[in-house]
This record gives sequence, structure tokens and C-alpha cells, in this order.
Amino acid sequence: LSGDNKRMLYVPPGFAHGFYVISTFAIFQYKCTDFYTPEHEFCIKWNDPSLKIKWPIPKGINPIVSPKDKNGNSFNNTPYL
Repeated sequence: LSGDNKRMLYVPPGFAHGFYVISTFAIFQYKCTDFYTPEHEFCIKWNDPSLKIKWPIPKGINPIVSPKDKNGNSFNNTPYL
């Protein structure tokens, strides 16, 4: 996805999703299927070991992660929505 190719990604309701920016600057915009209701939101920790995601983070680099994503829940504690 880039500003040049103008592509979009559809993530169905209830699916976990995240993104990793490899540029020095990015604008990320998303649209929800309904009004935002924080009480229905659930955050999975970005680096949860049970997911085994191999993020392409160069050695010695500390990623900038929001407090919400740093303090997310384990995937194993994810409620079925």
C-alpha cells in the first residue's frame, strides 16, 4: 500500500489487524463499518509471542508503538466476538 498506487485493504469486522511502516513518514487512514465504540474494542499486543509474527525490525531499532498496542492483551485471551 502506498500513496503512489492508491490501493486499499479491506479488513472485515472482527478481524485482528495491524500495520508496520517502513518509511520515515506515513499517514494512515481507516474507515469503520459503524460509529467508534471503545467499549467494544479489543487490542492484541503487537509482539505477542503466541502469534509468532516476524516483524522486519532492523537490529538495534526500537519501534514506535502506541501505549495501547504496548499494553495489549495476549491473543490467547482474545474473546470471541
